[in-house]
Amino acid sequence: MNHGTPVGLLRSRRDGARVTFFELFFDLVFVFAVTQLSHRLLKDLTVSGAGETLLLLLAVWWSWMYTSWTTNWFNPDHPAIRLLLIGTMLSGLIMSAAIPLAFESRGLWFACAYVVGQAGRTACVTALTWRNELGPNFRRILAWKLSTGVLWIAGGLAGHDPRLALWLLALALEYAAPWHGYTFPGLGRSRTAEWTIDGAHMAERCQLFLIIALGESLLVTGSTFSDLRGVEAAAGTAFAVGFLGSVAMWWIYFDRSAEAAAERIAASADPGRLGRSAYTFLHLPMVAGIIVSAVADELVVAHPHGHVMGGTAAVVLGGPALFVAGHALFKRAVFGRFDTARLLALVALAVLAPIASLVDPLTLAFLALLVVAALAGWDVRTSRARAAATQEPTT
Repeated sequence: MNHGTPVGLLRSRRDGARVTFFELFFDLVFVFAVTQLSHRLLKDLTVSGAGETLLLLLAVWWSWMYTSWTTNWFNPDHPAIRLLLIGTMLSGLIMSAAIPLAFESRGLWFACAYVVGQAGRTACVTALTWRNELGPNFRRILAWKLSTGVLWIAGGLAGHDPRLALWLLALALEYAAPWHGYTFPGLGRSRTAEWTIDGAHMAERCQLFLIIALGESLLVTGSTFSDLRGVEAAAGTAFAVGFLGSVAMWWIYFDRSAEAAAERIAASADPGRLGRSAYTFLHLPMVAGIIVSAVADELVVAHPHGHVMGGTAAVVLGGPALFVAGHALFKRAVFGRFDTARLLALVALAVLAPIASLVDPLTLAFLALLVVAALAGWDVRTSRARAAATQEPTT
């Protein structure tokens, strides 16, 4: 595994790779990115605004995820990798700062920062692994990053509508690439069995990103409540509802399934496949759900009474729905089965949509909380029942 690379550059697989302090430091840039995304969506709660925010989230997630794959293979405490991560952090910071005006005056800033971060990082590790067994895989990835980079830069130079089209095409190509093994003319194709990742490390990295998103949700809720001049009982209730919603989402993911899934990928004969599907792709809807829920919390705390507009209903119900749907798909990818309780929760949230205009924002948020809290309670009940069953003496 270390053949053809400098000593100490690759992570040791002996005792399992743990997330390092430098990786946590790297993640601070993406705390800012998540905050920027939620604020952008809040300022443009329209179908087009939501679509543009989703596109930017896909780019942010892809930048973070590819760096997480890189630090799964390479030692973040090695000086060369630290310098590489610092450069990636700088590009991520510029990209995050450009998010509010990415479809206006700062499109080229966003595009250049994204391309430099993605292609630059991949070029460096390609050079470092040229004679290593990982080398061919990174050469294929680099070819794709350089190809789509042309579309990103062209979009940054274009007007709004062409920019949207070019960036959508770039993202479609990038997100499709892992599914066909980064097949590129003259470079062949990669197989997931060749992606010799540390499953436990990949699971922990994605779990920490969910913590980042949940922390941003709490930050938004607390900041909105703190800015209120006169605090009414309704605003205080909305603050509590938002907080409990974050707790319920944490409970659904972390109480049992996060640990069990980490154990499953760590023991998998093909951790690259699970790393690609369950973590690279299926954590994204959960992150999106948390961001949308943060926007809903800010709206409800600031305006607990009044008529529920279409945008308000969409984020209040859509945030939990995205999170629950993402978690259902995640469990399906890891454990091979759909969870009936999550499907029922999605149905319950859908049933609330027609009555959204009949209640105020606080009531709608409370009803959505009941659905998510009920799902969290069901998970606690079933996990305890399974634990009790395994402890029963055999006859």
